[in-house]
Amino acid sequence: MNAVPIKALFFDVFGTVVDWRNTIIKEGEILNRSHDLDVDWARFADRWRGMYQPAMEQVRNGTRPWTVLDTLHRESLETLIDEFGLQGLDSRERDELNRVWHRLDPWPDSVAGLAALKRRFIVAPLSNGNVSLLVNMAKYAGLPWDVILGAEVAGHYKPQPEAYLAAARLLDLPPAQCMMVAAHNDDLEAASGLGFQTAFVARPLEHGPNQQTDLAPTSEWNACANGIDELAGLLGGQ
Repeated sequence: MNAVPIKALFFDVFGTVVDWRNTIIKEGEILNRSHDLDVDWARFADRWRGMYQPAMEQVRNGTRPWTVLDTLHRESLETLIDEFGLQGLDSRERDELNRVWHRLDPWPDSVAGLAALKRRFIVAPLSNGNVSLLVNMAKYAGLPWDVILGAEVAGHYKPQPEAYLAAARLLDLPPAQCMMVAAHNDDLEAASGLGFQTAFVARPLEHGPNQQTDLAPTSEWNACANGIDELAGLLGGQ
């Protein structure tokens, strides 16, 4: 563990704190029953998530101006409507489906783990989600954040440096006193390069039973755990 004392823990959210894939599948299966559909919602969830990075890259590279994630998700959804035969959903139903990202279920260890960490540290999301999405998700899932930070606050999407640096600056902390917590090695690599401490939380089922990426840490991060509750135990001994 780094000798510099940690003051704040910043969390990736999608996949690290909440289970986006199974939540989308669950809500989609409700739509199958209510609308007499036969959609493969696991494939739908994977396709929707697969459009996430390309959509943000248009903002990162300046192809389009700053656009919040809700809008990017909604645009991707329109493509999937045709691909998966969901043309029968009206505008209100499409909007409601898009807002599934506001009501994602937490992993079983997330709420208790965050609560334990909050007793010792500032805990905050450092997510590409927009503020309203993260606030609504926190209310829905019971995530006890101290403050909502991330891409919309910074005006930059991860892994752009300003997404990380703005979070530390807003809490008046040097990066060395901040720890980035993520289930994604590339997120930790970006933060580490800016001087943040890092913690890898394994989520081997984020992308389903056939996940092939981020099954284990790929570098010597400051901490590695199999859940946020386990991370709380590791950091409690600092």
